[in-house]
Amino acid sequence: MKTVAIIYYSRQGHTQFIAQHIQTGILNQGNIEVDLLNAEDLVENPETLIQYDGLIWGSPTYLGGVSSKLKQLMDATGPLWKKQKFKGKLAAGFTVSSLPAGDKQSTLISLFTFCMQHGMLWVGNPIMPEQHQGIPYTQAANRLGSWSGLMAQAEHGSNADKFDEGDIKTAQQFGENFALALNAYQRM
Repeated sequence: MKTVAIIYYSRQGHTQFIAQHIQTGILNQGNIEVDLLNAEDLVENPETLIQYDGLIWGSPTYLGGVSSKLKQLMDATGPLWKKQKFKGKLAAGFTVSSLPAGDKQSTLISLFTFCMQHGMLWVGNPIMPEQHQGIPYTQAANRLGSWSGLMAQAEHGSNADKFDEGDIKTAQQFGENFALALNAYQRM
């Protein structure tokens, strides 16, 4: 059985909520074990992540980048980078901010670059924006139009589970796509 770790930091619970829906999407594909891991709990022992076949990284976007808590974990993987312990693992990224754009792309690029430096293989977001098919914007999958990773929007100050239906649907489809890629992947 293949394994996935969804590693995230979530100060107000929004990023964790999206992580849970990505997990649901992965589990819908069956035959993959998924663990939700808080980045803060891994800083002292990032080696824990070596055991997983796939790593999905998630962070709120703060001032155009990943949160300091996730960045602290990313920096703690330096010794693993030197030995290329993550080389060949599948990776993906997701982010949440309170604005439709919110400079989320720069957060995804940061996660992408980090994963590439570790020798991981990036899985993007192939979901077509459904609003072009006549589905109402708030209900449309990939309504924010991101192909490099998953983007979601939570209104400033809203409850952790207050997302448009389209973002929840996108998170689940993003998880399903990652699971399909992992099941098809033959690591050398």
